[in-house]
Amino acid sequence: MPSTPSRDRRLAVLADEIVACQRCPRLVDWREQVAHEKRRAYADEVYWGRPVPGFGDPEASLLIVGLAPGAHGANRTGRMFTGDRSGEVLYASLHRCGLADRPTSVARDDGLTLAGVWITNAVRCVPPANRPTTEERDECAPFLTRELAILPWRAVLALGAFGWDAVVRHVGVDGPRPRFGHGARATLADGRPLLGSYHVSQQNTFTGRLTPAMLDDVVREAMQAAGLPPRRVRGGVR
Repeated sequence: MPSTPSRDRRLAVLADEIVACQRCPRLVDWREQVAHEKRRAYADEVYWGRPVPGFGDPEASLLIVGLAPGAHGANRTGRMFTGDRSGEVLYASLHRCGLADRPTSVARDDGLTLAGVWITNAVRCVPPANRPTTEERDECAPFLTRELAILPWRAVLALGAFGWDAVVRHVGVDGPRPRFGHGARATLADGRPLLGSYHVSQQNTFTGRLTPAMLDDVVREAMQAAGLPPRRVRGGVR
């Protein structure tokens, strides 16, 4: 289904505001330092070095929420989960599950498109040691609130406890606060489902805590929760 002009405009305005954000001095300094010093492998590239807006299908039924951009991934490329190992794992799974038209995401202009899914983070700037402070988390919170209001999502898949807690804070739950875990499932206050997956970090994927098969299983469960029809599996998993 084509996206509505109104929704496209609202997402574009939000993206511009995210990219221009200067609210958190520590994060501004760090993202720019990383962009200046660079990793040797990317020494000839111009880093994005700014906050990273969400990416995907404006008519998405499924919302994927992570923690923050990677220092030499999204902070370099300017697109969520793009250009690092975490993105390799995530987009390969989305491709196998029929939500992405290719298994890799390497640059903002590589032509990748998503169908039925929108990817975002609770924090839009890369934080030192991948640990935003509570104040930085709260400064960034209005951006996610607005995304949740604009997108027609029907289910959320949280990558990691930070993303899980962010969604619970924004939408709320009836009853006790649900505990995060891989494969965990909770009902948000508005009746929509929240599902959890271990984060696609190198620490989790290199150690086998999160395998491709585990990720595919939870992505497919989230698709079902979002009302997305099963799609042809594109290749197998190891």
